[in-house]
Amino acid sequence: MGLLRPGLWLKKLWILLLVIVEVAMGKVLMTLFPERATQNILAMGQKTGMTRNPQFSPDNWVPTFFSIQYFWFVLKVRWQRLEDKAELGGLAPNCPVIRLSGEKCNIWDFIQG
Repeated sequence: MGLLRPGLWLKKLWILLLVIVEVAMGKVLMTLFPERATQNILAMGQKTGMTRNPQFSPDNWVPTFFSIQYFWFVLKVRWQRLEDKAELGGLAPNCPVIRLSGEKCNIWDFIQG
């Protein structure tokens, strides 16, 4: 995508700090109050549909919350959402697209001249 737009690196830094705090607080709560934290995660899973799959046991996915992999995944998703927003007078987001042939590329690959 090239150089970051002015101010985008500040937004990314802010998101990094927020995710660090959220994961740290989640880890502390999972340690101090494991039953209550698990209940909250399961309630969230019911809203999103994670608990509907009988082959996907909560014993497998609840402990993954607030792990290092969770941290990197959440950070990546939030940064990608930040870059996918269009701002008035700013550059259009370079969203990923798939050609009819199945090849993955980005919107900016179609810009000519």
